[in-house]
Formats: sequence, C-alpha cells, structure tokens
Amino acid sequence: MAYKSLMTFVTDPATVTPALEAGISLARRGDAHLDVCCLGVDHTQPGYFYAGAPAMIYQETLDRARAEAEALEAAVRKRLEREDIRWGTESAVAQIGGLASLVGLRARFSDLVIQPKPYGEGRSPDAEAVVEAALFEGQAPVLVLPEGGLPATLGKRIAVAWNQSDEALAAIRRALPMLKAADQVDIVIVDPPSQGPERSDPGGMLTQMLARHGVRAEVSVIAKTLPRVSDVLCRHAREHDADMLVMGAYGHSRFREAILGGATRHMLEIASVPVLMAH
Repeated sequence: MAYKSLMTFVTDPATVTPALEAGISLARRGDAHLDVCCLGVDHTQPGYFYAGAPAMIYQETLDRARAEAEALEAAVRKRLEREDIRWGTESAVAQIGGLASLVGLRARFSDLVIQPKPYGEGRSPDAEAVVEAALFEGQAPVLVLPEGGLPATLGKRIAVAWNQSDEALAAIRRALPMLKAADQVDIVIVDPPSQGPERSDPGGMLTQMLARHGVRAEVSVIAKTLPRVSDVLCRHAREHDADMLVMGAYGHSRFREAILGGATRHMLEIASVPVLMAH
C-alpha cells in the first residue's frame, strides 16, 4: 500500500507555497498523482442579507469568490507546469456553510490530504474548516504542515501517539506506508491507565501488529509532566529528533474542543513537525 492520490485545498494565497511544495515532494517520492483544489469561499451567507435584497448582491459575492478561485488556480498551474509529476487542478466556489460537503466529497477519494497548519497569525477560518471537513466528511488522513513546511527527512524518525483510542488506531493504519518506510518508529504513551486493557504491556499488541508489517517500533511510556498531553508529545518529539508525529484527531467532539480546548486543537496550534491525523 502507498499513497497514490494526494490532495491539497488552497483557500489563501499566503499558504499556497508550503502545501504545494510538500505535495510536489511527496508526489515525486511516491510516484503519486497530486490534485490541487483552489477554493473561492463566499463568506456572506444569504441569510445575512435583509429580506428582499436584490439578486445582484448575491451574484456579486459569488463572482468575487469565483475570481479568487481562478486566480489561485492560475498561480498553482504556473508552479506545477515546471514539475515532472502527475498533477491536476480545479477551481470551485462554495459558501462557507457548504464548504464541508465540497471538501469532503473530494477528500474522500484521496489517500492523503496535505494542508498547512490551520491556526496562527493570519490564518482564516477557512483553513480550520478545510482540515475538519477532510477528516470528518472526507474520512481521509490529513498531513498538517508546520510553518517551516516539509522537512527533508520526513518519515525517517516518526513518533506515534498511542492512547488505545479508535482515533489513534485509525491514524496508525492510515500512516502505515510511512511507518513501514521509517528508520525508527517510537510509540509514545503518556500516563497509561493502571486498569486499562494494556496495563501489563502498554503498546505491546500495537507493536506486534506493526512488526508483522515490517515496522521497527519501540515503546516509550512517559509521565504527563506538563499541563497538556500535546505539550508532552511535542517535547518528546523534539528531544528525540522526530520529524513527524502520528495521532488520532478529535477524540472529543469538535464543539467541545473549540470551546474547552483539547489535544487535537492544541497540537494544531503548537506543532513544529508535520502531524498526520485521522479520525
């Protein structure tokens, strides 16, 4: 198994380059096809207009979004035409309320979606909506890039966050192509429950499953010495020179994490290495 269909969604000219360069690199590495969907997002929902607003107002906002999408696609095509990989582009327009279904439809037929970090200075709400739509509506794994983009050593030393959850196992299965190619895989378990199903051998069954795929994995059981699990994982990744992190996404509801915070949201805010997530 390998990633043969790569996808990235572009909504902001400021974040085109990192995702595009990462997609080109991974497509060349795996002899894959890269699809780029350039989105123009209409943020003015019809419900926000006063009753009886003329149709020309609706049309104007859609035309503006369409022009933005076409400008993005022109820039993307200009960059991809210099490459020797297989690629395709398209432009599409959606209102913010319909963005999830549009992204989900295209992401569900991709092996891997590549997106820049959705949080940070200058990021629009569209970036967060695209990542969540790819994970939930598209049921696709998403490789989220830090500000520095894709490291040259991506996939050599991978840290895997394991907490026995369905989301974590889904991410690990989706990451198998990279795990099998890695030089070192570190299964990181933060404060495993003393009464859990793996209490006598944390990570043992997972290690056995991965070994049968040819993955050379070790287990690190560490204490939660920082307030957030995401902080502990990031520190461990830095200390062990990991160039990628694999973890499950949104074990709690998206609404709960948006209001109260959570490991997924916080990781997307602070990660300094690429994070492969799945739900």
